[in-house]
Amino acid sequence: MRREITGRYVSSLAGGETVNAFVPNPLPPVPSLESSGARQRLLERATLAIGRLDSVSTLLPDPQLFLYAYVRREAVLSSQIEGTQSSLSDLLLFELEEMPGVPFDDVAEVSNYVAALEHGMARLRSSFPLCNRLLREMHGLLMSRGRGSEKLPGEFRRSQNWIGGTRPGNAHFVPPPPQEVESCMGALEQFFNQIGDTTPVLVKAALVHVQFETIHPFLDGNGRLGRLLIALLLHQGGLLAQPLLYLSLYFKQHRLLYYELLDKVRVQGDWEAWVDFFLEGVAETAQGAVQTAQRLLALFQQDSRRIQAAGRGAANALRVLNALRSHPVSSLKLLHTETGMSFPTAGKVMQTLIQLGIARELTGQRRNRVFVYDGYLNILNEGSEGP
Repeated sequence: MRREITGRYVSSLAGGETVNAFVPNPLPPVPSLESSGARQRLLERATLAIGRLDSVSTLLPDPQLFLYAYVRREAVLSSQIEGTQSSLSDLLLFELEEMPGVPFDDVAEVSNYVAALEHGMARLRSSFPLCNRLLREMHGLLMSRGRGSEKLPGEFRRSQNWIGGTRPGNAHFVPPPPQEVESCMGALEQFFNQIGDTTPVLVKAALVHVQFETIHPFLDGNGRLGRLLIALLLHQGGLLAQPLLYLSLYFKQHRLLYYELLDKVRVQGDWEAWVDFFLEGVAETAQGAVQTAQRLLALFQQDSRRIQAAGRGAANALRVLNALRSHPVSSLKLLHTETGMSFPTAGKVMQTLIQLGIARELTGQRRNRVFVYDGYLNILNEGSEGP
């Protein structure tokens, strides 16, 4: 549906140039979203897929294991969209603090993302409202180390930014001027906490994501925080107990269409095309996450059977395998801490797992060796490589 432009242009100064900055109208869209049978069916399919994902804890003996690695996979994907080169292995090695040489700026950005998400979820669970203060707190963590740490972490911007182009004058899009940011974000905060609002949670998340990206309230990190905001909204809306739905891979795979639809919302008011795209992504991503959990469960069961079939030392090997489920990149020091085994025993067990093809040694060293649970990482890495 075409509503014409969904905001107003105002003059703003950026980099010594006067540009037309876009100030969006407050949500919800006016006129309201067009209803259609196709969109209702899409909403039902996405909601059903989210429900299956929310019950993923019934599939896994310890859902926290899945959550630990899945959150980190999302952090890598979301940061890759912004141009970082870190892999999931890089992040796990960085957290292990046993492998120097991992590119600090890239991996610090990814690690910050995990910290920001965990902080946001902990605040919501303690009944703190989803509000601009919380977003600023999360942004402070997101930008605390690495690139962008000098760009006002935890504060709304006080200067004009722009998206695309080599300078403000040829930018693809210019968000609201700094003096408009506070009022725009205040209106957005009111919308996602509106009492008595009957907008379906998934539709609300779709609308909020576009609005946040349009306001671009921070000097850096808007893309990552805008994607994190989706997970927070679904939790606040009661659809997901754990932050298990992330659209970064979907947005990455459909990057050109994603930006095209954001532009159509701003210039033509075509919220419907964006919401359909978003709901399709939710359904596809939730189904993929459930399949990933099922495959991990099958892998754990298969490797447990292989260890038991090997006979001698199976009890210790199963204890180490259990530790690798929690930390798929591990050192002997970590395995010693997790299992209580001596270093020599843990080392012998790892040799058994290597011979069985379950684990692999990464460093090629005699000391300070690091091991990877290959099957686990291979499943999580699918789709995260490439442009």
